Amino acid sequence: MMQGCLNGSRTAADGVAVPLTPESLADSAAGAVAAGATDLHVHIKTPCGRDTLSPRVLATTLSAIRARVAVPVGVTTGAWAEPDPAARLERIRGWTVLPDHASVNWHEPGAEETAALLMELGVGVEAGIWSGTDGAERFAASPLGPRVLRVLAEVTDPDPVSAAASARRLLSDLGPAHGRPVLLHGEDGGAWPVLRLAGRLGLATRIGLEDVLLLPDGRRAQSNAQLVAAGLTEYGAGRGPNGGLPAGHRSGGPSTPQDPPSA
Repeated sequence: MMQGCLNGSRTAADGVAVPLTPESLADSAAGAVAAGATDLHVHIKTPCGRDTLSPRVLATTLSAIRARVAVPVGVTTGAWAEPDPAARLERIRGWTVLPDHASVNWHEPGAEETAALLMELGVGVEAGIWSGTDGAERFAASPLGPRVLRVLAEVTDPDPVSAAASARRLLSDLGPAHGRPVLLHGEDGGAWPVLRLAGRLGLATRIGLEDVLLLPDGRRAQSNAQLVAAGLTEYGAGRGPNGGLPAGHRSGGPSTPQDPPSA
């Protein structure tokens, strides 16, 4: 699976290629899917460009994207969009249009409650496990672990020299990850080395302007479509004999409805 991550915490200061409005996100989504993305992850933005969980803005944005593409669309529930855990839950309860899935960062306060509510609503949960946090330890002990859609193994090391090694450590920390599929990705300078590692390991991955602004050759990306096309090329080049996939890990596979809890 190649997920397109269209904007993330980027702002207009990061360039005109970063989609922020519902219309520009829909255009960018269509381009990314045409280039080969099979799933999308977006940050819903207020008119001033701030991440939000607003039911109204989310409904407008998801509707615009779904009018253009037919792949699953997910959103973030990161604490920066709503720092207060109780207020975050109230926002989510107010959603009138539901995403196919939503990422929940397991190291953040209120993660378990947020994930439980999303599951109750029928929204798939991507468990965001960041390197350099206690997210892997918390997730290993979580009773919700077997019910998540997949694990987002998020390598926060931006150094192109060390990012792949950081990714392997994170995968080791995750262990069997409750048997859930794993999507491995990096950011900034680490984005391309980690994506190539995902290819070698046969794991799902993602690419887009959220994670990196530059193409593998160092040129500035002009669109998410350009990054997705380059990502598929880089991923394919990395494929080959199993590169040391930790026991128990599975690839991301297609985005299907949430698996039932294991016995």
